[in-house]
Amino acid sequence: MQRMTALFSAALLATGLMAGTAHAQQADGQAQDPMATQQAPTQDFSDQQLQQFADASQEIAVISQEYTQRLQEAEDEAAQQEVRAEANDRMIEVVEDSGLDVDTFNAIGQSIQQDPEMMQRVQEMASQS
Repeated sequence: MQRMTALFSAALLATGLMAGTAHAQQADGQAQDPMATQQAPTQDFSDQQLQQFADASQEIAVISQEYTQRLQEAEDEAAQQEVRAEANDRMIEVVEDSGLDVDTFNAIGQSIQQDPEMMQRVQEMASQS
């Protein structure tokens, strides 16, 4: 579950949708991953990996928007957990279909948050696809 939550968080951060769902994550009382706030060394990723990340992020952005609305409409905690689990399953599928594994996707997501040049490259790749 931790891994799926990390993917969901990284996906939202990577696609710039975190602001819209931050209240939902805070409301369920989940603590932020302490590793996400620490400065991790920027890794070198291939252009192919960055392109795969860009492509997967675009699909995940659509999924995130769809599930954010469903999450807000969920009536209780159990319903919210069900929506989150379904969203995470779909996001994992998108990441794996892109050719990346979840850990690499998350690592790229964290790296682009700390490296404006890498973020710019990924944004350019996303706009060209």
